[in-house]
Amino acid sequence: MEKYNYGMIGLGVMGRNLLYNIADNGFSVAGFDLDEEKIKELQNNAGPAMKIKGTGSLEDFVSALETPRKIILMVPAGKPVDAVLNNICPLLTKGDIVVDAGNSYFEDTNRRIADLASKNLHFMGMGVSGGEKGARTGPSIMPGGDLEAFRLLKPMLEAIAAKVDNEPCTAYMGKGSAGNYVKMVHNGIEYAIMQLISEAYDLLKKGARLNNDQLYEVFKEWNNGEMNSFLIEITRDIFRQKDSLTDNYLVDQILDKAGAKGTGKWTSEQAMEIGVSIPTIDIAVTSRILSAYKEERIQAAQLYGKKEVTSPEDINSFIREVGEALYSATLISYAQGLALLVKASEEYAFEIPLQDVVKIWRGGCIIRSVVLEKFYSAYTKDPQLSNILLDHDISDLIKDKINALRKIAAFAVSNGIPVLGLQTALGYFDAYTTESLPVNLIQAQRDYFGAHTYQRTDREGTFHTLWQNTNH
Repeated sequence: MEKYNYGMIGLGVMGRNLLYNIADNGFSVAGFDLDEEKIKELQNNAGPAMKIKGTGSLEDFVSALETPRKIILMVPAGKPVDAVLNNICPLLTKGDIVVDAGNSYFEDTNRRIADLASKNLHFMGMGVSGGEKGARTGPSIMPGGDLEAFRLLKPMLEAIAAKVDNEPCTAYMGKGSAGNYVKMVHNGIEYAIMQLISEAYDLLKKGARLNNDQLYEVFKEWNNGEMNSFLIEITRDIFRQKDSLTDNYLVDQILDKAGAKGTGKWTSEQAMEIGVSIPTIDIAVTSRILSAYKEERIQAAQLYGKKEVTSPEDINSFIREVGEALYSATLISYAQGLALLVKASEEYAFEIPLQDVVKIWRGGCIIRSVVLEKFYSAYTKDPQLSNILLDHDISDLIKDKINALRKIAAFAVSNGIPVLGLQTALGYFDAYTTESLPVNLIQAQRDYFGAHTYQRTDREGTFHTLWQNTNH
């Protein structure tokens, strides 16, 4: 009986497309799913040169794989992953490898690594970014954990990953659940950039009174320059999409309520847990939550009245400044996410190579952007860089555009246009680049009411004062 090189459990769109990608690159793949229709679809849409097999029997699936078996899971995070592992582990033998390619929480991955290790099995968490199309044509792949298992998977991963300058957009992300953690932070940055782009859109629509055709041209110009990125590119295309049910543009028919999966929230929670400031990512998560208050927002808008927006006198200068504000705020959002990876790498002993992280994010993934080339250069010069904003070349980019961010934030505030992302990016930058913050007063307050103590500027040690109530 012919044996297959790899196995794929979960034949939804992502799993099926990833399987086809693997098969396109000369590997044979067996697929398993409980849904018979998905198995039929897998086989019916396969190319003639692909060596694939679909099955609805776990026993047949496992027996069809060469040893050590290399099995990829593409199933929803949480209990479904545990259910699959409970069913398949008894069928596996010593040295077999199981890879979770979904967006699992990193602590769940740590638990599964330990559990499978006790059974003499390898388990890895692996982030995959690029959506359905990326899975089929070349995603950015973020594997972490078991180094022995990674080395066996590496030829296949490098073959199926996106390529930039003929270099595969995959690399070893570090120990334990580092792969899942890097993907989680990737998604947090993605939340922030999407929020910033939506605010730029709102400013151009309300402030400059641009229609969808004009917005298309603006985003087209931005994408042809230093802001070239996947998210700017797809935003450009969105403005040209007509609605199939009406004569309008589709974007104008879409309700302003955003969904949110776990990764954005997890990123914010993790930053709080280990003490890293990522306010633009935090506010992007919060803004999606706030968008769900649609009925309350309608009531509040009626209660407080319509906001009149005064258009700027020079529309072309305004458009340019919105672009520069978006660019600088995007850099600051990347900086926050990467700073979280630096701290998490220390906290959890991941040993995450930041240079490789930004290198593999240059292609395939949702947050791919030409600016990552500059980040790659920065980490090549200094792999221990604690915050990308401390790099001299990056600082020159920020200095050139930060005034535009100030002007656009001021315009938005004065006209009642909500730009929570742009404001928090600016606030983070100003706080991070301020030598003396007013937190000395907060420390005094804490010591006054709770004897929490404080440190001094003029001598070492920890101090407490018996504060005097001067309200006589």
